[in-house]
Amino acid sequence: MLPLWYRNAIIYQVDPSLFRDANGDGRGDLQGITNRLEYLRGLGVTCLWLMPFYTSPFHDWGYDVADHLSVDPRFGALPDVVTLLEKAEELGLRVIVDLVVQHTSDRHPWFQAARSDRNSRYRDYFIWADKPEPTEVKPIFPTVEDSVWTWDEKAGQYYRHVFYSHEPDLNLGNPEVRVEIERIMDFWLRLGVSGFRVDAASHMIESAKQGDPTDGGFWLLNQMRRFVSRRRADAVLLGEVDVPPAEYAQYFGQGDRLTLVLNFWLNNYLYLSLVRQSAEPLARALAEQPVPPETAQYALWLRNHDELDLERLSESEREEVMACFAPDPEMRIYNRGIRRRLPPMLGGDPRKLALVHAVLFSLPGTPILRYGEEIGMGDDLSLPERLAVRTAMQWSDEHNAGFSTADPDKLAVPLIRTGPYGYPKINVYAQSLHDDSLLTKTGKMIRARLGLHEIGSGRCRAADVNCPQVLALRHELDGVAVVTFANLGPDDVEFEIHDEDCQHMTDVMADGPYDPPEGHPAHIRLRGYGYRWLRPRDKL
Repeated sequence: MLPLWYRNAIIYQVDPSLFRDANGDGRGDLQGITNRLEYLRGLGVTCLWLMPFYTSPFHDWGYDVADHLSVDPRFGALPDVVTLLEKAEELGLRVIVDLVVQHTSDRHPWFQAARSDRNSRYRDYFIWADKPEPTEVKPIFPTVEDSVWTWDEKAGQYYRHVFYSHEPDLNLGNPEVRVEIERIMDFWLRLGVSGFRVDAASHMIESAKQGDPTDGGFWLLNQMRRFVSRRRADAVLLGEVDVPPAEYAQYFGQGDRLTLVLNFWLNNYLYLSLVRQSAEPLARALAEQPVPPETAQYALWLRNHDELDLERLSESEREEVMACFAPDPEMRIYNRGIRRRLPPMLGGDPRKLALVHAVLFSLPGTPILRYGEEIGMGDDLSLPERLAVRTAMQWSDEHNAGFSTADPDKLAVPLIRTGPYGYPKINVYAQSLHDDSLLTKTGKMIRARLGLHEIGSGRCRAADVNCPQVLALRHELDGVAVVTFANLGPDDVEFEIHDEDCQHMTDVMADGPYDPPEGHPAHIRLRGYGYRWLRPRDKL
């Protein structure tokens, strides 16, 4: 069996528009990412998640794809992708890319041909109706779109779109559409990518189910996984699946569907635990989610490129989180989420930021860092909708944050220039000079995590330490136990752990020096917002 590389991977999410501008035109590009791959490797990252770089009108930040097999000129050309993949391979970095096939742009040649001729072979690539049909499908952006049906004058029919009206849904029940998807996956796999982040995976299942209700539409994931595995045995499918946790098992299958599932459930309860300064919500969420098959895994993150969607919480829990982290209406979006980055939500407190990073890397699953999280980048609430959290990477305090050499008025992407999160204060170069910076601490956490396969590959459960504010997790693999502690509150605490095989432990990683655990049961101390990871002394 091939090694399950993704179990102990550290994924770093990069938006090509926002990471680095190599040619000085004011936009990020592929060459800019290639030039910074050493930075990612030095941080400890093992896998790059590259967000859409395909040809697009860019009305939805590249998720409105007009050609899945070409590179948008704003980012470069196909040889630039090849160069990036070759450089990544030299550095030992894997690369996964977004697979956006739940919908296309309305500029896509398929849709243009479909709307022009009812007899076109492309007509059935999309979902049409003579009048808006009743459906359980609701608009993803309810404050922007009031229906999933839009009239097309040229086509003489309505077309369906779960997302924006300029993103018509593909008819995944059509075998010809699935052949096109296989062509797309085959193309990029042959170039050398290690898999795909499957955008809107749960909505894809709904579309497949309409075409063939067999197995609830999950046959689509079986087909995709078989195809990908035949082309590249170690390739992964990382699925965007925001559903109740009881449904996760269907997306994993028997380990023959999605390789990794983005765990929105745990993400929501992490924020509830932070608000309450209590481990109970997070421990409860861990206990209630299904255990993945042996060859599958959850993927975890702090913030992504969209809103912080809190739909997995109850109404009262959601309002509790909103009241704490988004007290002003401008901080909220789509009646369900928060459009802020994590550091402003935590008041920029460096202890809290380091603590939450430590929690991320201690949770069972594959951690994902979004660009800039390692330095504590902020947001810009003056920007519309989700764009508030999509600002340029801050490399230094030099011209345009070291992101671009273009004149400031030529920048095509936003940059935070002033305030506590402006690039003169928050940048990679400044933090690289200090041992106590978030960048340095994050690097230490990543390297510690990479050495602890018990967290990535073992079984995890909450440990009872009778201290409500402490998240205590026990990870076990091949008879070896690793324990991680995180104090979600501001006060110093002391507690005991009674597990017999956790009595002679030593620190692997911590927020600062601590005396070794003493006594039997082992006596543990944690500072306010402190964290410690320990493993048996005889297993170092």
